[in-house]
Amino acid sequence: MSDLPLPHELSPADFRAIAAAIEAQVGQVIVGQQQVVRHVLMCIISGGHALLEGVPGLGKTMIVRTLADVLALRFARIQFTPDLMPADITGTDVLEEAEDGRRVRVFQPGPVFANLILADEINRATPKTQSALLEAMQEKSVTVANRTYLLDLPFFVLATQNPIEMEGTYPLPEAQLDRFMFKIDVHFPSSDELVEIVNRTTGAEMPRPAVVADGPTILRMGDLARRVPVPSHVSEYVARLIVATHPTSNEATEMVKRYVRYGASPRGAQAIILGAKVNALLDGRYNVAFEDVQAVAPAALRHRLLLNFEGQAEGIRPDEVTADLLARVPVR
Repeated sequence: MSDLPLPHELSPADFRAIAAAIEAQVGQVIVGQQQVVRHVLMCIISGGHALLEGVPGLGKTMIVRTLADVLALRFARIQFTPDLMPADITGTDVLEEAEDGRRVRVFQPGPVFANLILADEINRATPKTQSALLEAMQEKSVTVANRTYLLDLPFFVLATQNPIEMEGTYPLPEAQLDRFMFKIDVHFPSSDELVEIVNRTTGAEMPRPAVVADGPTILRMGDLARRVPVPSHVSEYVARLIVATHPTSNEATEMVKRYVRYGASPRGAQAIILGAKVNALLDGRYNVAFEDVQAVAPAALRHRLLLNFEGQAEGIRPDEVTADLLARVPVR
């Protein structure tokens, strides 16, 4: 339960205070990575999912686990491996003996029936197993043996993957990538941050964060964020950005036409708008501006821009394409 005063409806000031308290408590455990924590928090408040990509040892799992502790959410970790089966995620029907001796089928829920799911090394499982999360991520429900079970809200999937180790991995299909609101790059710490990490993690005691919010609070924060008004000229700018990511569009930039095979879907626009609303509230404003869109666009688009062969051969990164779009697509 949060120690902060929580009226039935949160004000923008309440929203900012709770978010600051969450980030402060996560910062008691996680050194640096402020932008990563901020973007994950944006996804959680928006009701979206996040894909964290970084080499091993950068604290991706620890960030997710710490957020679950700070938010008092039911946490489940699923370690994705090549032999993981869909039923290991969603659950399955099992036979149990009733009081009268008859054997009846009873649904045994899987780990997906939690509030915060850590899909660790998600690209190590087969596409069949990866797809077991699609319904849960999109519909907040699970269907097993023709029966649909609703998941408890709030529900978030935070997945991790290693960008450099390709042996024994299965790239996520585009349909599943598109379900993630943000793809968040986790970078190597600076030398000063590395010293602090060593000091914190090699002592006798590990820092323990305090609980400052809970599931209902997060849902109310998300409700407030969705009510933030978006001026028509900002939403039109987001639409132009998304259209310009498609190489066949008249609005496409030269870089898009040369290096992009397929652009962002309408979910990309939704992710940008939702992220921009949360960013505005975190900045102390109750309106969305162009700078909010530009702040979240890279995280919302980097996994939705599919490069063609020339782009891959020349080592072009989706962030470079996004930066070119933000520089060339007019705001009005």
